[in-house]
Amino acid sequence: MRSLFPDRERRRSIWAIALPIMGGMMSQNILNLVDIGMVGHLGDTALAATGIGSFTNYLAISFIIGLSAGVQALAARRLGEERHSETAVPLNGGLILALFIGLPLCAILYLAIPSAYVFLSDDPAVIEQGVPYLQVRILSMVAVGMNFSFRGYWSAIHMTGVYLRTLLIMHAINIFLNWVLIFGNLGAPEMGVVGAGLATTISLYIGTGLYFFFAFRHARDKGFLHRLPNRSTLWQQFKLSLPSSIQQLFFSAGLVTLMWIMSQIGTAEVAAVNVLMTFHITAILPAFGLALAATTMVGNALGRNDTEDASLWGWNAAVIALIYGVTLSLVLIPFADPLLGVFLTNPETRQLAYMPMIIWALVIGLETTGMVLMNALIGAGDTRRSMWISVIAQWVFFLPFAFLVGPLLGFGLLGVWIVNGIYRGGQAIVCIQQWAGRSWAGIKL
Repeated sequence: MRSLFPDRERRRSIWAIALPIMGGMMSQNILNLVDIGMVGHLGDTALAATGIGSFTNYLAISFIIGLSAGVQALAARRLGEERHSETAVPLNGGLILALFIGLPLCAILYLAIPSAYVFLSDDPAVIEQGVPYLQVRILSMVAVGMNFSFRGYWSAIHMTGVYLRTLLIMHAINIFLNWVLIFGNLGAPEMGVVGAGLATTISLYIGTGLYFFFAFRHARDKGFLHRLPNRSTLWQQFKLSLPSSIQQLFFSAGLVTLMWIMSQIGTAEVAAVNVLMTFHITAILPAFGLALAATTMVGNALGRNDTEDASLWGWNAAVIALIYGVTLSLVLIPFADPLLGVFLTNPETRQLAYMPMIIWALVIGLETTGMVLMNALIGAGDTRRSMWISVIAQWVFFLPFAFLVGPLLGFGLLGVWIVNGIYRGGQAIVCIQQWAGRSWAGIKL
């Protein structure tokens, strides 16, 4: 029996997929910081408008992001089956779904934004700048759906380097266009907040063009754009992707709900949670790269009809994630206070966030392990099970109990974060049990 800890060759295979994804995500974080820095020169109102708009835009596009799961699971399975001339057919299906779902959804949301924005802010100045900013960001929806479909494909065929190169180019263009359009440089009109949104949307469509270019170079012989899925295959892909889309939608809506719950406790708690969530999102980036690697390797193994190897790939990636999470805990716990002090200058708010950060650090190893195995389920085609685990854990347990413990019973941020630790640890344990049970092994794609 092979060890759950991967040997050198298997570690190299996992990291070859994971590292470019991590690099792309770090690039996205840097871009976000640059965006904030540039928009910050326009004042607090501009920052509020872009902050609300960006968060709402994520909620709006979350459904279409889920298309990547179906593309990756199917393409990885075809590669494992050595049906190389068909690996890009799921990508074609993802692009079609992005177009047919994205266009009407984009039109509906674009028209609804002026009326809906008043529920996001009651500040007239923020509304004035935020509405056109969010509208121009929503126009990128088709590009987002296509770009995530391409990411799923490049991950499935072990070419995540293409994803990283495209993302770096796209982000460099975004920063340049920010400088041009926000401030009116090089003879362009000074568009302010709207210029920031337009720069992002243009860069996303340029990224889509680059993905098409690379796909013509590397995937034309694999069926790209000339072997379209038939109606039944496209319907199968939609059904495979739908649970992941719903999972993304509910997860992003859950973040909005969490911020509302914290606002019922106090402003200092909202500030503390903003910092805690920023730490959280940044810290789990490597684990997310490992999770997508697990999705691919599991799909490849099942394509070869090797259930044992598929199971082992899931455990291998999970063990690496566990080691990473435990190491991160050992770093975060002794340095929690100075790290929080970088972002929270108010001593009282920093003290408020200290114990919640320690609680989160204690469970991060278990959380990263569960994240990898949840994505391993997706790689096996068990997207429905992954969806139910996520939605039930977040909406049936965490959010109701967070509201009960925090605002109603008065245990504040600390009480909410204790519930958060139980939620994340419990979800991970369920994912471990489901992967060990192997009910995913018989799924045909």
